[in-house]
Amino acid sequence: MNDFLLSVILGIVEGLTEFLPVSSTAHLRLSEALLHASGLAPTLTLDSGYWKMYSIVIQLGAILCLPVYFWHRITRFVSTFPRGESGNRNVLTHPLGLTMVAFVVTAIPSFLLTKVIGKHLESLIIIGWSLLIGGIVMWIVDAINAKSEAAGPSAVGSRIHTWKMESMSLGQSIWIGFCQIFSAVFPGTSRSMSTIAAGQIAGMSRAAALEFSFFVSIPTMAAATLYTLYKSLRGKGENPIGVSQIDPHGWIVLAIGFMVSFIVAYASVAWFMAYVRKRGFAPFAVYRIILGTLVLVFAAKLM
Repeated sequence: MNDFLLSVILGIVEGLTEFLPVSSTAHLRLSEALLHASGLAPTLTLDSGYWKMYSIVIQLGAILCLPVYFWHRITRFVSTFPRGESGNRNVLTHPLGLTMVAFVVTAIPSFLLTKVIGKHLESLIIIGWSLLIGGIVMWIVDAINAKSEAAGPSAVGSRIHTWKMESMSLGQSIWIGFCQIFSAVFPGTSRSMSTIAAGQIAGMSRAAALEFSFFVSIPTMAAATLYTLYKSLRGKGENPIGVSQIDPHGWIVLAIGFMVSFIVAYASVAWFMAYVRKRGFAPFAVYRIILGTLVLVFAAKLM
C-alpha cells in the first residue's frame, strides 16, 4: 500500500477513536494487525522507530482539535479565573484548577507505572480484556444513571448532583484523575472511558462527565505525547528515531496523518457531544464488548 494512503487511513482511525470511549491505541494496534494479515502493508509495524513516532504525531493532531473546538469555553474560563462566574470558586475549585488537579493526580503515578510495566502491556490479549471489561463497566454505570438523566436536574432524589462542569467538586476531580491512571497503564482501557465512567460514578451527568473528560485530556495527552515525541526525536527511549533520520517523504507522510487526524477528530468531538446528550454511552459499551471479544479470539488464533 502507498505510504500516503496508509497515512490517511491511520489518521482517520486515530481521529475517529481518540476521544470516543473505545480506545485509539486498541484501534491502531488492530489496524496494524489487519493490514499485516491482509498483505496491504506487510512492512508496517507500529513498534518501529518511525511508525512509533508517527502514531505520536497523529495523536498530537487529534489533541490540537480540542482547544480549537472549546476555544470560547476556554477563554471564558480564563476570564473568570479564579472566582468563577458565580464568584464562589477558588484556585483549586475553578474549572481550570480542577482540570489541573486531575492532571497532576494522573501524571505522576502514570509516569512511574508505565516506565515499570507499561511497555509490556501493549499486547492484543491485554487490549482485548481492557476493551471487554471497560465496556461492561461503562454499560452498567450508564444504565444506573439513565433514570436520573431522563428525569433531569429538577427530580427529587436523583443520584446525579453535578449537571455542569462548573459545579464539580475537588473530590470529583481527584477521583477522575485517579481512575484515568488505568487507561495510562492498560492499553485498550481508553482514557475517555475511564474519565467518563468515573465522573458518572461520582454523581456527574453524562454531559458534565464528557466535557470534563475532554478538558482534562488536553494537558494529560499533550504532556504524555510531547514527552514521548521529544525522547523519540532526540534519539532516546524505546525505538528512537532522530530528526536527521527522517527524509522528505517521511515528513510528508507525517504531515498527512497529522492533518487528517485533526480534521476527523474535530468532527468526531462535535458529533459525540451532540449524540451523548440524547442517547448515552450504551452503544459504545456494546461496541467495546463485541470488539474486545473478537480481539481475544483473534489473539488466541495467533498464539
